[in-house]
Order: sequence, then structure tokens, then C-alpha cells
Amino acid sequence: MALTLKSGFSFDYDNLFGEGKVTQADLDFYAEDLKKAHEAMKVMRRDGFIKAHLSKDGNPEKVYFSKLPYITEENGKLNLNSPASIQKLHDFTEHLRNNTDVVVSLGIGGSFLGNKVLFDIFCGEFWNTWTKEQRKGLPKVYFSGQNIDARRTGDIINHLKAMADHIGRKLKVCLICISKSGGTLDTMSNFMVMYDALQKAENVEVEVVAVTDPNMEKKTLLKQIAVDKGWQTFAVPDGVGGRFTVFCEVGLSTAAVIGMDIEKFLEGARDMDIACQNDDIWQNPAMLNAALKFAASEKHGRNIEVMMPYGDYLKSLSEWYIQLLAESLGKQFNKDGKDVCYGRTPLVAVGTTDMHSQTQQHQEGALDKVVQFIKVDKWANDLTIPNAFPEYQKLADISGVTMSGALEVARQSNADALKSNKRFNACFTLPELNEYHLGELLYLLAMSVAYEGELANVDAFNQPGVEAYKRIMGPKLQELKKSMGL
Repeated sequence: MALTLKSGFSFDYDNLFGEGKVTQADLDFYAEDLKKAHEAMKVMRRDGFIKAHLSKDGNPEKVYFSKLPYITEENGKLNLNSPASIQKLHDFTEHLRNNTDVVVSLGIGGSFLGNKVLFDIFCGEFWNTWTKEQRKGLPKVYFSGQNIDARRTGDIINHLKAMADHIGRKLKVCLICISKSGGTLDTMSNFMVMYDALQKAENVEVEVVAVTDPNMEKKTLLKQIAVDKGWQTFAVPDGVGGRFTVFCEVGLSTAAVIGMDIEKFLEGARDMDIACQNDDIWQNPAMLNAALKFAASEKHGRNIEVMMPYGDYLKSLSEWYIQLLAESLGKQFNKDGKDVCYGRTPLVAVGTTDMHSQTQQHQEGALDKVVQFIKVDKWANDLTIPNAFPEYQKLADISGVTMSGALEVARQSNADALKSNKRFNACFTLPELNEYHLGELLYLLAMSVAYEGELANVDAFNQPGVEAYKRIMGPKLQELKKSMGL
């Protein structure tokens, strides 16, 4: 059983729904809740309203992520995607092309994870080893700011200085600093260390782009510095939480750096949003996905979701999903203030790598997991396994097939083995790994947690647990400074 869209994108739920799995009776039990959830999504799309959602300051806050796939003049008033903002991103691409050697993207959480997905999938591991011609004049790309790690930050600085020494001219570096609040400790500490060190390097020329809250009346610290220094800025819009920002200028700034087809990415998200407006659960990918996972958790105790894409460069997609699921649904209190401690625990896995490490637990461990596969139907630049050693029959037996074919056989075998031992699993299939289908997938997952938030009656758009440690962290940092005599 599968829900397949006109684009060829497919959600195969055969190993998740039916006798001995999530049943029709389970879904019927939640029928009214599903109707209410679907109506809530209609209201969210129209008005940006989600019941009981408050900002971290305790004020009512709109939710606008569902508007991001649409490029309209009206969106420009909300600092969302508009024709002008998309053109600005294209202009940024051309500004960098053949003019900038290196971009360092500094961000954490959604300001890092979504950007890393785009880079990994469309650039891969060896982008920075390619010639500028192979990169079509676009810069090398590094990521920082996702941890307060002196060793790695120092390594990047030393690497850039060595690069400058090697080319025999000034190395042109663009630092993209991403922080909605303008004061994120992890990001800003890395940014200040890197900015200071590179400014002092005689053979490095530094440009800075700030991505932050665009409010000019009440500027963030980063916005104020950008205005004072004359830096270019992009927006982290109100009403779009970090884990949803891959579709706005936060993620699209990286898309611009690597020359991604931004319009195709948003088109895929837009077409998925249209599919997710269907009132019929069996034709609505996000509602179906949310309902099956929610029922699997609540009715069958499958409260862990293993996100297991098949492909090395899809690992960061799984890591992005970790934040999306954990921050959206891991809530102590529901919308009525009741202590519920709700949330499915997400885990990262990659096929076939983790078939040799985690699959033993998936196959025979506690019956508490749903394994969610992601597969690509048609890989670009596929390779055929040659018969390099015909005298060795075991190796000859695997020759002649493509690597993508062998990868899919491994995935199918894993799925079938799990099914044979009552282990729930499902599969998303992308016809190809391109901007359009990636936009479909990421948006489906984002809309799915919005639906599940309504089913569980928790606010899928706040993150009070994150704010808890931040409140403790500030005073501790001041104590540290005092202990150092500062």
C-alpha cells in the first residue's frame, strides 16, 4: 500500500498499516481528532493561527512556515519569500561567483541543520576539493557556530590562513552569521573569534552577511552591528521557528551560495502543501504520515522513530529531522496545561551503514520503534559493480548489478526482515534526488509534525525546554567571567 503523488513521490506504508500493525480501527478511534487537526491546518494556512501557541516571551505568535513555499508580493510584507527576496538571493549568488573564495556559514540548530542538508545533497563531501571551474565560480563552503569547540574553530581559522598563504594573494572570505536573536552564544562566540582572527590576518579580506530578525524598530544586536558596519542582511522572519527555516532566507542563503535551484525547491514544497490540503487522509501525505506514527505510538507503544535514509549524503537529512521531531513534539505540557510528557524519540541511522550496527536492535530489541526509510529511485551517475575477480565466485555473484540496485536490495531485505518480526517500518521514495523532490520531502515532514501536534494536543511550534537551559546558562557565564577576573 502506498500513496503516490503525480510527481512520483511515494509514501509506502504497507509495513505500518494492516493486521498486526496500525489498523483501520486505530485510525477510526482518532477520526474526530484528525478532522480537527485538518481544520487547524486550514486555519494556520489562512491566518497563521495555532491554538494556544505563544512565543518564548509568552506573547501570542503567528505561525507562517506554511506560507514559505509561495513566492508572492504579499509575503514580502511578512519578510517571507517574495519575488524581491528571491531576486536578492540570486543577486547574492552572482556577487559570490568568481569574487569570493570561501564562505563560512555560522549557525546552530535550524540555522545549521537545514543548511547542511542542502550542502551535503547538492555538493557532497568533495566540493571544497574541486577547482573553481568545477564549482562554476562558486566558493568553497565550511560550517561553524554549531558548537563552542575551540579546536575545530581554530582549525578552520588556521586552514583559511594556510589557504591564503598558498594562493599568494588576499583570500576573500564571506562569513554568514545566522542568529534570529542576534545573540546566540554558540554562533556569536564562534563568529567573534573567527572575525577577529581573520581581520588581523594580512592576507585575508573579510566580508560579513548577517541573517537575523529584520525588525528595524527594535534591532537585535546582530542587526545593529550589521547596520553600523554596513553589512548585507537577510531575514529570519517572525512566525518561522528555526527547525522550519530551510524554506526561508536562513536555508536559502546556503542555497544561493551553492547555486541551487531555489524556485524548484520551493515548487516541490508548494506542490506538497497542495497535496496536504486534501480532506481525504488516504490522499493527504502529511495527515496520513502523522496519523500512522501517532497511532503506532499511542496504540502500539512504538514511541521511537528511526529515520534511516539510504545514501551517505542523506545522513544530514536524518539529523535535521531529529531537531524537527524532538523540538516540535517533545513537550511536558499539552495545550490545556496538563502534564503529559509527550513525544516520540527520533534516532539517526543510515543504510546500509547502520544495518551493520543498529539493525540488530531494530530487528530483535524492544518493540518500541518505527523505522522510516528514505530511498531514491533513480540515482544520477550510477556505477556498475564489475566482475574484477572472476576466479572468486562469491565476488562474481555480486557483479553486473548497479550500486543503486544493490543498495535497494539491501533496503528491501531490511524492510522485509523487520516486517517478518512485527517491526513497523515505512518508506518515502524520491523519484530522483533533486531540488523539487527534496522540497517535497522536507515540507511533508514539517507539515507532519504540525498535524501530530494537533493530534497530541501539544504546541508543535514552541520550545520551552530549550529556553530552560538558556536561562541557567547566562548567570553561569557571568560567574565564569568573575572567576577569571574579567
